[in-house]
Amino acid sequence: MSVAAERLAGMSTDELLAALDDDQRAVAEHLTGPLCVLAGAGTGKTRAITYRIANGVRSGVYSPNTVLAVTFTARAAGEMRSRLRDLGVGGVQARTFHAAALRQLSYFWPTAIGGTLPRIAEHKASLVAEAAGRLGLGADRVAIRDLAGEVEWSKVSLVTAEDYAAKAASTGREGAAGHDHATITRLISVYEDVKNERGVIDFEDVLLLLVGILLEREDVAAEVRRQYRHFVVDEYQDVSPLQQRLLDLWLGNRREICVVGDVSQTIYSFTGATPSYLTDFSRRYEGAQVVRLVRDYRSTPQVVDLANRVLARAGRHLSSAAVELVAQRPSSVPVRFETYDDDLAEARGVAERVGALQREGVPLNEIAVLYRTNSQSEALEQALADAGIGYLVRGGERFFSRREVREAIVLLRGAARSSADQPLTEAVRDVLSSVGWSAEPPSARGAVRERWESLNSLVTLADDLHSSRGADMVGLIAELDDRMAAQHAPTVAGVTLASLHAAKGLEWDAVFLVGVSEGLLPISLAEGEDAIAEERRLLYVGITRAREHLQLSFARARTVGGRASRKRSRFLDGVWPDGADGFRSGKLSRRAAAKARTEGFMEDNPKDAELFERLRNWRGEVARAVSKPAYTVLHDTTLQAIATAKPKDLRQLAVLRGIGASKLEAYGPQVLAVVRGEDIDVQEWLAR
Repeated sequence: MSVAAERLAGMSTDELLAALDDDQRAVAEHLTGPLCVLAGAGTGKTRAITYRIANGVRSGVYSPNTVLAVTFTARAAGEMRSRLRDLGVGGVQARTFHAAALRQLSYFWPTAIGGTLPRIAEHKASLVAEAAGRLGLGADRVAIRDLAGEVEWSKVSLVTAEDYAAKAASTGREGAAGHDHATITRLISVYEDVKNERGVIDFEDVLLLLVGILLEREDVAAEVRRQYRHFVVDEYQDVSPLQQRLLDLWLGNRREICVVGDVSQTIYSFTGATPSYLTDFSRRYEGAQVVRLVRDYRSTPQVVDLANRVLARAGRHLSSAAVELVAQRPSSVPVRFETYDDDLAEARGVAERVGALQREGVPLNEIAVLYRTNSQSEALEQALADAGIGYLVRGGERFFSRREVREAIVLLRGAARSSADQPLTEAVRDVLSSVGWSAEPPSARGAVRERWESLNSLVTLADDLHSSRGADMVGLIAELDDRMAAQHAPTVAGVTLASLHAAKGLEWDAVFLVGVSEGLLPISLAEGEDAIAEERRLLYVGITRAREHLQLSFARARTVGGRASRKRSRFLDGVWPDGADGFRSGKLSRRAAAKARTEGFMEDNPKDAELFERLRNWRGEVARAVSKPAYTVLHDTTLQAIATAKPKDLRQLAVLRGIGASKLEAYGPQVLAVVRGEDIDVQEWLAR
């Protein structure tokens, strides 16, 4: 039994759920019947639903293998499985819709259909290109991409070729790649012919074929329903009609379903996703409980305020199901607003500010630069490279495909058979030292440094698993296998460059939103009120990725010396500081920024200020006793979090940001004593 499982087994229900706030606890305690969770950004939805599953399993209401949790990305599913393991819960199926459907389809195909399941085409491009060619449609790479998107939309929307023209017209779709509805209708039909001739299916067919089997074979449907009795659906605002049809068939006439979503993060309508299933949940399931998660633990009040203000200006497009966030973190530095002469100047300005944040102590892997279109990344990549700052483009080479990572995992597998008596952290360092890892990073940049960063991320992962779960080498290999399947890469040092769509579900200490101008955000292709409203939600998603530092910027011109015709985004009217080309009050020194955060906390949280002062006094005594700077004991932001949460035991203390295993062991009991109001002798504690 793992350390986490042993800890869980010894807890009462109250002890297990004590780490949750009142709303999260309401989710975790609602174990049967329909439940709808309206969860704002940063409000701990994954924590709430994983604790709900853990509570259901340990109370005997759920058997682990009868729970199916589905979400939309392999990374999110992997994160859910990882958290459940940390809670000592194994056997729960946490998968994407497609992965869950493919597993069932592969199992039932031989008996329901016969023979071998056809090969799944990884990409539609070649199939769509051949179909377009047969119709005499000249199509370049971009056109093929747009046509493939329209084919996918029709399938996930349960729209046949015969019904496409009418349905597309009624929903305001204008075809694709310059082709009208009639042409797209023919393309969809020929696309299916091409697939059949090649003997392949696409990813949408996985769901469609399973739906067909469940409809036609009652014995298969009954077997699936005997297996899975409790369902959890994450990111429910992104469900398509096809996915909802499959979910309905999994459920049958039962009501054991928990859905979690945020209408304000609906940004995939163009792919067929619709928030209507989330907003109509209470009508579809009469008597369903609805819980709102509004406490934002991710972002500072400055970031949360901006997010709320941007969303509030949506007018009649603001859904009644939208959540207004309530910040839980201490006050911090202001949001920055910058205007630049051109795109090149903007990229250089961002790189300069990234360098300043790094010098202030913000790790590069906790910084992201987000943009509306992928074409915007080129100037940013060049500016960061010129500044000697490492970066990773999200959507680039996959971590587990890198040569050094593949080699390292082969060696770690071998070591798993021979390092049973060696602590995991030592064994991993010994193995990876043989392929170029060292305790200190190389001074060289480029490929040498990138290789070291990849290997070091494996070392860090091993340290984390050993600390949180007491894992050995076998446990590390199991975690890596799971992460490879989910493409859930360990953290690698470097600034993240990503589109706003690709950033959904992620978070960083510092976020730069570039190109917040008309034509880019909202993008010029967005036509109609609904499309514009979705662009606003896209900006909201970008803002809520930031924990503390946030900068919004745009350039007046595209090129150096070009016509300065760009205007800032309409979404920032009434938000962008009036008459300010660049809002520079956020340009604080590290010391001034820390002072601003502390003063803001003292002003905004008077009830917690006294405890915060006691914690600072205690920290000062410890720092003097061990001859270290005070911030190396515990940072001010961590002390503020402790003063706000007032943890009662080590477990509640451990969940706070800035409290790792070593800090918990070294200072945990002392911190709890200070929280209780006890007078302690630091020297005596350190001597124990």
